[in-house]
Amino acid sequence: MCRKIMVALVGLLAFAFSAHAQDYPNRLIKMIHGFPPGGNVDIIARLLAQEMQKGLGQNIVIEAKPGLAGNIAAEAVARADPDGYTLMTVASAHAATGALSKNLKYKVVEDFDWISTVSFYPFLVCVRKDSRFQTLADVLKEAKAKPGSLTYGSAGVGSILHTTVELLANVTQTKFVHVPYRGEAPAIVGLLGGDFDFIAATTGATTSRVKSGELRALATTGKVRWKELPDVPTVNEAAGRNDFEVISWTGLATTAGVPKPILGRLHAEVTRAIAIPELRNKLQSMGGEVRGTTPTEMRDLVARQLALWVKVAREQNLQAE
Repeated sequence: MCRKIMVALVGLLAFAFSAHAQDYPNRLIKMIHGFPPGGNVDIIARLLAQEMQKGLGQNIVIEAKPGLAGNIAAEAVARADPDGYTLMTVASAHAATGALSKNLKYKVVEDFDWISTVSFYPFLVCVRKDSRFQTLADVLKEAKAKPGSLTYGSAGVGSILHTTVELLANVTQTKFVHVPYRGEAPAIVGLLGGDFDFIAATTGATTSRVKSGELRALATTGKVRWKELPDVPTVNEAAGRNDFEVISWTGLATTAGVPKPILGRLHAEVTRAIAIPELRNKLQSMGGEVRGTTPTEMRDLVARQLALWVKVAREQNLQAE
């Protein structure tokens, strides 16, 4: 008898989930992210929401929850009801921050359902136009000759801009002094003001300044040269290596446990949205390569990057609150 009751309950739950999925969405959807308004992630979230709400037939409101390098937003999404009405525009910083944070209140991979990536882009290692460093090799040479004498800025402790330079230090066996800021934009201002020697920053924040001559790009962190600045070598080319690569990305996730039909609907809407030429052009103008993934591919990407940053954090003795 108990077995029959259990089977009946499972059947009722499955029916309820199916009915709920068929009715989805029937109210406002929140799209949360963990970065200040006006930045790359915020802009991508708004562009994506604007297009996805057309297909979903419901408004999508953007909610920025900056703080703790994205942890506040991620925790809010991890604890939300798994009904598909709370989405997260997530950046590759999610894995880096998770690797360094000692008081994390969620599981970086398991507490989320991964929907799709939206765009990928490398970082640029940049100096001021009047810097004495003409190449990345110049930076590494001085860093080896004078360990701890060179400084770099980032968007904060635990940000991927922080961990990218620490990975560079790790693989080249050099040491730099970190100067953290509260966001990428203030860090760029700090670089221009001469507060530190160099930075690894997003293409969206630096490309126009490089093209105008305000900044000098020493290297790109991808495996191949970036199409917008084809004369800028990769880190591997500049440093004589073949094993360095950091590619940033932005994508969409939600709370773990969302019914599969709803996840399928959300994945289909992301795929449809990023195929629209107008949206693709806007995303590409920010320096990104527009590319979606399956939920499984995105989950694997996050897991791989988490493993990388855990290794770097351990070997470089990095930790964030």
